[in-house]
Amino acid sequence: MNEIVGSHDLLLVTLDTLRYDVAAELAAAGRIPNLARHLPAGRWERRHAPGSFTYASHQAIFAGFLPTPDAQGPHPRLFAARFAGSESTADGTFVHDTPDLVAGLAEEGYRTVCVGGVGFFNGQGPLGSVLPGLFQESHWEPAFGVASPTSFESQVTRAEEIVAALPHEQRLFLFVNVSALHQPNWFHLPGATRESGDTRASHAAALEYVDRHIGRLLAAMSSRRPCFAIVCSDHGTAYGEDGFTGHRLGHEVVWTVPYAHFVLEGPRPGAVA
Repeated sequence: MNEIVGSHDLLLVTLDTLRYDVAAELAAAGRIPNLARHLPAGRWERRHAPGSFTYASHQAIFAGFLPTPDAQGPHPRLFAARFAGSESTADGTFVHDTPDLVAGLAEEGYRTVCVGGVGFFNGQGPLGSVLPGLFQESHWEPAFGVASPTSFESQVTRAEEIVAALPHEQRLFLFVNVSALHQPNWFHLPGATRESGDTRASHAAALEYVDRHIGRLLAAMSSRRPCFAIVCSDHGTAYGEDGFTGHRLGHEVVWTVPYAHFVLEGPRPGAVA
């Protein structure tokens, strides 16, 4: 990461509430082609979330504790605050002297921008302002939130505007919290009604919806220079398994999440931006 930070733009996308099993099934079935083409061997990596709900998980993620590989560690981290005795800080880890990664990247000259989704990023009240307050610039409006059937399209449009407005030489760290997977998601499943409620099938349909539009986001972030991208879930959610519904609980479908990171190549030499 010490070779990437400073030379690449950085993109972190959290697909809020996305379950690993649903993500893996859709990738294997060819139902999320735009995401799958960037996954190593077309597959998500199975990992464990650092928290069982959005606020806890993102506090950890912004401190450098990304979802952990599903095997015994220690696992070297991509980013870490300088911390004596850390067993997951390795030679390739980008180490910062700030309490969170966002501030660390700002010190490296990055413009840090948040495009929020779920309520913990809406800036409405003290609690909804904590996470977006880490960034130099944050964006949220109802069109980005969980109740909007076109939330991700609206978020991507805002991201495109952000990239277009930056001076070419300005490095960018863009964070997007995707709300479309979170309840309510019934409206993404053809034929479903509000009375039908949210189901595992509508959760899958929401991921297909995100896949239809994520190519625009990836194209925007690689339009100026190479971009290092992380796409993962912050936690999963239950749809009746063992009598559980929702998250903020200790169940396999909540703790197990999909993860991927990859490099998006920038424009070809001589290409007109």
